[in-house]
Amino acid sequence: MRKLWILLFGILLLSFQSDDLPNVLIIGDSISIGYTPYVKKALEGKAHVVHNPGNAGDTGRGLKRLDNWLDDTQWDIIHFNWGLWDLCYRHPDAEVYGNRDKVNGTVTFSPGEYGDNLEKLVIRLKKTGAKLIFATTTYVPRGEAGRKFGDDKRYNKVAVQVMKEHDIQINRLNTISRKIHRKHAKSENDVHFTDKGYKKLADPVVDVIRENLEN
Repeated sequence: MRKLWILLFGILLLSFQSDDLPNVLIIGDSISIGYTPYVKKALEGKAHVVHNPGNAGDTGRGLKRLDNWLDDTQWDIIHFNWGLWDLCYRHPDAEVYGNRDKVNGTVTFSPGEYGDNLEKLVIRLKKTGAKLIFATTTYVPRGEAGRKFGDDKRYNKVAVQVMKEHDIQINRLNTISRKIHRKHAKSENDVHFTDKGYKKLADPVVDVIRENLEN
């Protein structure tokens, strides 16, 4: 399955290298998968927008797969995020989807480990020469099965420090996601959104990409 994703990703990249539109790569978790179609539609004719194959997962997965996602394409803008998986607690016996279990489970990466991994990812991304934009981890509501309320703020504090040290622009999707009414979430305790919720998240992503395309 992984090889198939890489093959399809490569074919997609080749399909748009024949014109002069800028190339935009979105790297992220399932939240970004949800808003990417709206970003693509909004920027149609202005940029080629591609999402990394599948789910970026945690920073550990990012370190293993980033080079494949970057391919040898000349990226103009990379809008990226990691965090929602890093702060998730999982247990192999948990019956909740994704083995989420914040009571008996183990966190994927501690804030310190997350920061160290993110530092390595940023250094690699900077080598592309692309304009980098980091999106903060979206809101974790009370009662989420595998994530502790407030951890999104803790991990974002670590991420923001890394981005400031590298002078990377920050798209504060955490703040925006907090303002989205929970009726636009999959459920009251779910980190995921309905189509309307994803559309609301897509708007600031489009705005920040468009702003950088015009500069």
